[in-house]
Amino acid sequence: MNDSSWGAPPQAGYWGPSDQGPVQGDAPAGPAYDAHHAQQTRPMPIVPDVPAHGGDQDDDRGAARTGGPLFRDETQPPSTPPFQPSPPFQPSSQHPPHPQQQSLNPQEPMTSAAQPAPAPQKKSAGRDLGAAIGVGVGLGVVIVASLFVVKAVFVGVITVAVVVGLWELTSRLVERKDIKAPLVPLAVGGAAMVVAGYVRGPEGAWVAMALTALAVLVWRMTEPPDGYLKDVTAGVFAAFYIPFLATFVAMMLTADDGAWRVLTFLLLAVVSDTGAYAVGWRFGTHKLAPRISPGKTREGLLGAIAFAMVAGALCMQFLIDDGTWWQGLVLGLAVAASATLGDLGESMIKRDLGIKDMGTLLPGHGGIMDRLDSLLPTAPVVWLLLVLFVGSG
Repeated sequence: MNDSSWGAPPQAGYWGPSDQGPVQGDAPAGPAYDAHHAQQTRPMPIVPDVPAHGGDQDDDRGAARTGGPLFRDETQPPSTPPFQPSPPFQPSSQHPPHPQQQSLNPQEPMTSAAQPAPAPQKKSAGRDLGAAIGVGVGLGVVIVASLFVVKAVFVGVITVAVVVGLWELTSRLVERKDIKAPLVPLAVGGAAMVVAGYVRGPEGAWVAMALTALAVLVWRMTEPPDGYLKDVTAGVFAAFYIPFLATFVAMMLTADDGAWRVLTFLLLAVVSDTGAYAVGWRFGTHKLAPRISPGKTREGLLGAIAFAMVAGALCMQFLIDDGTWWQGLVLGLAVAASATLGDLGESMIKRDLGIKDMGTLLPGHGGIMDRLDSLLPTAPVVWLLLVLFVGSG
């Protein structure tokens, strides 16, 4: 130990500048003090008082110790911490803490009687129901009016929905992924596809689909080759996903009871979506596909199946010529499955793009594509089953 250390106690055998040994009459050579009789060998130093909440507990002798050693050579070994804080105060259950008292445990949040715990939030529907219902009723009036007045007007409604859906999808692809699917050939080819399906049936739809894909390939050649493959791939996918699937709605319309077939298709899709939403919101606890669409539940899927099967039995019995109730059960089950898969498919696309809705055109619903997601894959299913059950006429 350095001799110049401030406050250092005399070392054993050292009592002055000379090394001639201890002075006569002083204490014999040995330790300058004894740990158990320190007060008899030299006066205790005056140490400041330590607050009660910061010092150690009393030792076995009942004497209060300070937060550190009394002397510099009384240091503790490194393995023992020099300071042991007192455990946090634990209030007795018979004496609750003052309303303004903070918890001494840093892991606990501060509580106050003046600030009661927030009440649990009610389950939210997740969308503006008023706007959603209003927009849905408005669209239903337009569709029904055009469907039963002039069939060609309803074909125009399908065409407008297809073009707007293509615009929404291609816009989101450019914004989020820098994929430039050419909109002009898609819009022109999509409109031609719907009209061809209505006029010429499945053959016309397939020919229009092939020509639209070719137009996408050629149109994209006017741009630099960088990204050509991803752009044309997205363009062909968009042509199949929106206008080609929508063409089956136009083909339903060509039958003698075509208006009722289209109405059955729309009713079953809407009822399936409503049943899934209502049952899932009220009783849903088990997630159906949490990584794709966290809001969908297995209980909601069962609700969609039950609602759609009942609606299918009623529609096939009373709306479709030569239809029977059991065919409606099968049709309703197929619609619930295809509508759910279509909804999950578009949810997968939106998650890949990192967006919640495809657009904002329809308040309470999102965009046109957010309403077509379950309708598009359901159209060929309903068309095929109706042809099998009651024929194409």
